[in-house]
Formats: sequence, structure tokens, C-alpha cells
Amino acid sequence: MTSPERKRTRRTRFVCISDTHNASPATGAFKLPRGDILIHAGDLTNQGTLSELQRTVDWIEQSDFEAKIVIAGNHDITLDSAFYFQHGLVFHNQHPQNSDECIRRLRDSPSITYLNHESKELKLTRPDGPRTSFKVFGSPYSPARGLWAFSYLPDEASLWWEKIPSDTDVVITHTPPRLHCDESRDRGAAGCEMLRRSLWHIRPQLAICGHVHEGRGVQRVQWDLTSPNVRYREIGTGYWTDPGAGKKQSYVDLSMRGGEPINGQTGLKNAVNDMQLDNGIEPRWGPSSQSKEEAHKSCSSPMNTTDRSGVGKSVFSWTTTQQPEAASTLYDGIGPERPLEMTGAESATHVQGGSLSSGQGNLELPTGRRRRRETCVINAAIMASSWPHKGSGGKSYNKPIVVDIDLPMWE
Repeated sequence: MTSPERKRTRRTRFVCISDTHNASPATGAFKLPRGDILIHAGDLTNQGTLSELQRTVDWIEQSDFEAKIVIAGNHDITLDSAFYFQHGLVFHNQHPQNSDECIRRLRDSPSITYLNHESKELKLTRPDGPRTSFKVFGSPYSPARGLWAFSYLPDEASLWWEKIPSDTDVVITHTPPRLHCDESRDRGAAGCEMLRRSLWHIRPQLAICGHVHEGRGVQRVQWDLTSPNVRYREIGTGYWTDPGAGKKQSYVDLSMRGGEPINGQTGLKNAVNDMQLDNGIEPRWGPSSQSKEEAHKSCSSPMNTTDRSGVGKSVFSWTTTQQPEAASTLYDGIGPERPLEMTGAESATHVQGGSLSSGQGNLELPTGRRRRRETCVINAAIMASSWPHKGSGGKSYNKPIVVDIDLPMWE
């Protein structure tokens, strides 16, 4: 039987930002590095007025990226029409805003892809670009805390995140997943556990978020798919050291060129890079005929990227993860502590990656995607201070996070 044609891949650069809260390159808060795709993971404004949105949309439209993908956040209150209809006067009693007009400003933008809990397949078509393609899902929702937009209660979380399509390559959410880039000074782990579980099912290459300003950073999460009856486990986490001191960029290299590609051989040395073989490119240790034992010997220590174009070096330090004994005793982390129930049907039909009935089980995924075992979580919050909407004093800013990753070419 003839094997399917392997797709070529090409390095593609994402520039990730979130939680700008009216800050912009024009205000001097940060500079946008060059790249192929700009991602904004929500909280474009402080309170979502039309004037705030107009200024933000203007500078995003003027930026030089082939694709610009934007989601809202809990502070962009006019973009949640149901919330604004009910609570808008609490925020704008003197100058009520037109929610529909605010939404149209993003929806009608000729250069911005605005996602509101929805997916889109994108192709980069510029002759001088990478000419790659990917599927992205974007959602503005986060766990309810205070009176803000796009929120959900704990018992609603699974209903939101089970809607992420199983073939998604890049997930953009305002909230982080629980325990990854979500550490808050006053709340501890402030991310969403149900989102983390959906990421375990889907295993996108990138999960880009914001919301928790103090959680800004990058973690490479390796998912444990070895047990047929224990769900949501992780093997370990790679913690990023930001190389963005001085004039260097905050850079993450997940490409073959960098030496530690996503879903390839990493600091934990857990698997041969099957996904890249599916895509028709050789893993970094040489020809595909090389044995696993030889591959481990040749990659016994982590490799850092070369320093080029002012981007510094992308470095991860790895730790293994303490695992629960069984899925039936897991705590969901978003409500009162209680055992999670797993029905007999789920236990009987569970495969690596999820139950068959969930729509996210491995047997329903394309062959190459079955072999995904890693997701890079990126909290790209620009605003470093915790409460930017409560005054101008003490504001500080982070740099955008630049990510290189190999994506399949569409031609």
C-alpha cells in the first residue's frame, strides 16, 4: 500500500501578545518584532469603549503581519453583547456604548481575523512568506470572577471547552489552563482545569493565553498517553528562561532549526519525533532509519538555539510531574473539592487521548495528529501590573513573545 504524500514544513513565526489594556507600540509600552502572524489573546482595552477599540484596531491593522488573529477578554465588555445589555450601565452610565458597533469594528476589519469561540483555517499566501497553513480556535471566555464579560461558572466549564475541534493546531484563549502560566499572587493557580483537560485531549502545538498578568511566560507540557484508563496525566513540564534582557527578544524556538522541536526529542528524551516523520522531514538526529537507542545517545543533552537576529537563546529546564493514581480521584480545581466521576461507558471505551464518544478521542484524529504528545503554553500578557484599570500609577510592561514553529506548507 502506498503511503500518503508527506507534507513539507516550513518555519513560521508567531508574535504573541495579550492584555495590552490600551497600551500600544505608539504609546511606547512595547515594540512589535517582525513575524508572520500576530496573536492578541484578549483584553485589548480597559472597558471596551468604541474609542478604546478604535485606537487598538488602528494600530493592529497598521502592523506588518500577514495574519492578525484577535480574541476579546473579560475587560472588553462591549464585545459581549449579552453581558453589556444587562450590565453596561454599571460601567458606562454617563456614555453608554453601542455594542453592535463595537463588534462590527473588529468583524469588519479587512486585515484582522476576529474569533469569538470559533475556529478558522488559515493559509499564508504571500510569495515572500512561509506559505504554511494551520487551524486555529479562539475564545474570549474565562472563569467568572467579579462582574466582567465573557465569563462562565465552574459547572459550565466543560460545556465551553469540549467545543474545541479535535484537529486544532493553535488554541487561543483568554484564560490560561490550570497549573500552566496561571500563577496569581492573590489566587494561586487561577487557570481553568477543564481547559487543561481539553488541551490533553486535543494536544495542539500552541496554546496562547493571557488574563493572569503574573503568569506571563512559556511552558512546554508533555502529555502522558500511556495509560488506557487514566486521563489528564502529564509526564513533565519544560520551564522557559526568558532571553529578553536588554535589546534581545523574548524568544521561543520550537522549530527543527532550533534543535528541540515541538513534539520532538526534548530535555526529557521521551519519544522519537514521529510527527515530523509524518510531515516528511527528518528528525534532528539524522535519517529515519536510526534506532531509538542511537537517537537517545545522540541527543542525550538539551540543545539551545543559536543566537541570531537579536533573538537570544531559547532555553527550557525540565521537571517531571507528580501524577494522581487514577482519574476517578482527580480534583477538578474549579469548585468544591469532590471526586470526579467516570462512567462505565467512558472507562470501557477510553483510548489514548479520550473517550470515543467525546469527539476528541485519538481514533478520530488524523494519523499525524495521533502522535502529538506536547503542547507549548504561552501566556503573552503585555501588562505586567495586576490592575491596570484602577489608575495609571505603577504600570509596567512585558515584551511580546516570539515563537518559531514548523507548520505544514499548503502547496
